[in-house]
Amino acid sequence: MKKIPMYIIALFLMTSCGEKSNQESNQNLTTKTEIMQKEEKQKIEELLGVYKKSLNTSDAKLAQSLYTKDGVFMPTEAPSAIGPEDILKSYEYVFSQIQLNIEFYMEEIEVEGNMAFAVTSSKGTTLIHATGETIPEANRELFVFEKVNEEWKIARYMFNKTTPKG
Repeated sequence: MKKIPMYIIALFLMTSCGEKSNQESNQNLTTKTEIMQKEEKQKIEELLGVYKKSLNTSDAKLAQSLYTKDGVFMPTEAPSAIGPEDILKSYEYVFSQIQLNIEFYMEEIEVEGNMAFAVTSSKGTTLIHATGETIPEANRELFVFEKVNEEWKIARYMFNKTTPKG
């Protein structure tokens, strides 16, 4: 039986330990990234909860405060509102016409650095002030978020109506 030189055994052990250490480092990095992604998604879900509150309480100023300074609100069948003043006016107009009572359903949230997007759907009812009629409400939504000063804000928001299902 041929004897293996000691320096080869030492080299093998050092290489094996290095691979294990690199694997552990990569696993730790992956775990930290997953935890951070989960935390950021949670913060976005919380932001959407506040946004839902602004809709259900007809609070135009609260809705406006959730947008970036150059945010864009793109409502169905209405002009886009760009920037804080337009966004406030748009929400004030919407809330003068209707009262929402909706729930959001998260379908997808993706985070990449200081940008993120969410695809949601919403369902509930709308009270039309002019007639006093309450009708079913259902939409699908696309949100684009930007992290500004460590806080998530809505950068772009677009929705369109879907057929309400029982």
